Amino acid sequence: MNVLARCFPALLLALGLSLAASPSHAALTLCNRTSYVLYAATGTTVNGGVATQGWSRVAPGICEAVLPGDLTAPAYYLYARSSQAHSGPQRAWGGNVNICVKDTNFTNRDTINPAQCATDDFFGLPFATVDTHHLKSWTATFSETPQLTSLPQAQLAGLKRLLRDAGYRIGAIDAAPDRATDAALADFRKKLRLSPTASVADVFDALETEALKNATPAGYAVCNDTAKAVAAATGQKLRNDWISHGWWKIAAGSCAKVMDDLSAVDSVYLFVQRIGGAPLVTGPNKFCVADIEFDIQGRGRCAGRGLTELGFAENRVKGLMGFAAHVGETGLIKPPPRRPGK
Repeated sequence: MNVLARCFPALLLALGLSLAASPSHAALTLCNRTSYVLYAATGTTVNGGVATQGWSRVAPGICEAVLPGDLTAPAYYLYARSSQAHSGPQRAWGGNVNICVKDTNFTNRDTINPAQCATDDFFGLPFATVDTHHLKSWTATFSETPQLTSLPQAQLAGLKRLLRDAGYRIGAIDAAPDRATDAALADFRKKLRLSPTASVADVFDALETEALKNATPAGYAVCNDTAKAVAAATGQKLRNDWISHGWWKIAAGSCAKVMDDLSAVDSVYLFVQRIGGAPLVTGPNKFCVADIEFDIQGRGRCAGRGLTELGFAENRVKGLMGFAAHVGETGLIKPPPRRPGK
């Protein structure tokens, strides 16, 4: 298993997590006081192990109840990462407890700090411990900078960040209103034909969707823009040999980061097919694959090794920090040109 390829090069912001008792409905509630759209995974101690689930989306300036009901477990754990719609290095909030997760939405039962994860598509991430002080309800707030002191401030900064990620020329990512942001937001609403009564949540949803089309997060990601789940495999030249990896199962509307660092890579080769269906992305470059998850060295004599030979499409990535391959109903989608400053 290509473990490293499925771990995130995230900047871990362990001190950006503040905790407090929640006076309202019983639940574990997460509040996002950052300028990033966050996806959070939670862990709950159960019979000496941990029950985990992910990923809950929390937009900037919003609070979401991710574990409704009375909190009765001895301990809870929390990890969050920024949306792949954001350009640049991925950000993460966590701690020092290793728990297995999956790239796509998941539920799981495992042990804390396992020697290795139970299956190949799970990998460990450092969760923070949430001490609820035996209270039935608790709120954890993710923070990013002392300059964002309230949820409304985070919401404005988050709109600015997503507008920039969607290609608009935005200045500082802060909580100060400005004309450039107002003009960009008005232009975006007009282009997307958003209703004048569209809520802030609707605007964040639309902005994140558009930003995902433009964003180039560090590394190589495959985004599934089709209506059904797909499976992806990659190939690359590693020193003097070729190697292929697979499979990443990617839900509709989701992205999976399949490579962390492109600094020494000239090309990434990609094959994508509907799960149980026809190929969507193919090409003339032959690699070996297997029916189960695989890391295969060399791309010759596939049949002689009990493998299947498939054609992969080439993505030139030399000189790029990040690349997101978007897969639509008819294959790879050509990246739209970035908008000039608006």
